[in-house]
Amino acid sequence: MSQPAPKHHIIGILPARWGSTRFPGKPLQLIAGKPLIQRVWERCQSAKTLSEILVATDDERIATAVEAFGGKAVMTSPDHPTGTDRLAEAIQAIPQATHILNIQGDEPLIDPSLIDELAQALIDDPTLHMVTAANPLDPADPAVSDPNVVKVVLKQNGHALYFSRSPLPYFRNPVPGLQVLRHKGIYGYRRDFLETFVTWPPSPLEQAESLEQLRALENGANIRVLITDDTSPGVDTPEQALAVERLLNVIG
Repeated sequence: MSQPAPKHHIIGILPARWGSTRFPGKPLQLIAGKPLIQRVWERCQSAKTLSEILVATDDERIATAVEAFGGKAVMTSPDHPTGTDRLAEAIQAIPQATHILNIQGDEPLIDPSLIDELAQALIDDPTLHMVTAANPLDPADPAVSDPNVVKVVLKQNGHALYFSRSPLPYFRNPVPGLQVLRHKGIYGYRRDFLETFVTWPPSPLEQAESLEQLRALENGANIRVLITDDTSPGVDTPEQALAVERLLNVIG
């Protein structure tokens, strides 16, 4: 007697493109002897909720490297304006996928338990369109004013109110307990919402801030934000790759 299909089929997708203004070929940069994309894939392997892990790429060199270390790669168009569009193409061949996690391919120390928390939040609340994460930031930290560091403020129900590259919130008056939250670039989507999201044109606030999650908010989507203590660094430059390599050599 055949077993019933699982109710949830959660796909973890790592978008990985070759072209990068600051760091061309970044996914294949060796970090402590392994390509960056392999480091991320191995962390995802420790997550308990993922039914499948894919690398979505536009470059045969990346796909070949992924297959060499035992991963699964899917080729996508080189013309996608965002990683979200790349995800939407990648899942076309996976009709059983019910939820999709967009896991940045440049975070080799991502906490697998955070991946599980995001997936579980989507499962637990079927009205949720998206889920993401943020970690507290010291208001005196220079990152608060850094436009490369995205901040988020929340509604009282824990859903995102707004994301910005500007300091957010602006503390004209001190408010005890009010935190500055740094947005962490990991997303979970319900499949039907992801497929709808990519049909919407870029929104005005998205274009102004260059933050595609604002398109979701402008169209009335619910984005749950999980507060995490995972402050794992990303790799955007060769210098950051060296810093992560040193860290990996220390922690083993």
